[in-house]
Amino acid sequence: MVTRADIGVIGGSGFYSLLDDAEEIELSTPYGPPSDVVTVGRIGSRSVAFIPRHGRDHRFPPHRIPYRANLWALRSLGVRQVLAPSAVGSLQAQYGPGAIVVPDQLVDRTSGRAQTYYDAGGAVHVSFADPYCPSGRAVAVSAAREGGWHTVDGGTLVVIEGPRFSTRAESQRFARNGWTIVGMTGFPEAVLARELALCYTSLSLVTDLDAGVEAGEGVTHDEVLEFFAQNVHRMRTLVADAVQALPEARICPCASALDGIKLPFELP
Repeated sequence: MVTRADIGVIGGSGFYSLLDDAEEIELSTPYGPPSDVVTVGRIGSRSVAFIPRHGRDHRFPPHRIPYRANLWALRSLGVRQVLAPSAVGSLQAQYGPGAIVVPDQLVDRTSGRAQTYYDAGGAVHVSFADPYCPSGRAVAVSAAREGGWHTVDGGTLVVIEGPRFSTRAESQRFARNGWTIVGMTGFPEAVLARELALCYTSLSLVTDLDAGVEAGEGVTHDEVLEFFAQNVHRMRTLVADAVQALPEARICPCASALDGIKLPFELP
């Protein structure tokens, strides 16, 4: 069995499993246990570690997910590239349910979440101007297009605290700002990946038009899960295709994100 992995996948709402023939590994980290046991196996020739972001029983709401433990656990297994599928709402009417958005920017509207590994022992400032891996993004966009998805190359993901959905006024404000999609889990996941010098790529499946885009009572959690469930097999195929297309050698800026920075502790 595979006990190390090069690529990590963090599954979102409704995406609770990926690997059929896999080893389950229970890990501890300085930040507590990850969301669930990590399953490690292969997709084609690539070794992959999978964590369901909310736990397999969806026990963690967005603001309680052990984000630091999840990313630390993946790196401790050897992971250096991370794919992060998730369910999102669209802030733009032209990107309806079923679209795949591969964002290139992020806005943090959360509060109170632990968002750094470096909160003691000396200041560590990482560059975060471009939150996502350019190599991973290119692979994800290509895989989605080849898979026949309505694919959006670029856009801004705004991450709200949750677990409630946006009010109509909030949603309309986000749309006026020109932001593309809204979710609850893309932050601090992306910045924690950068702090560990990991490549991080978001694969965002639009499950609904957000409250400010479409008239009606607004989306419910059950509706999000139902739509994702209808597309989960196709999403697994997309993730598998992207995994196999990721470059084996990292030449992107993510790999050197910590170069020249004195860290207060050794990374796994």
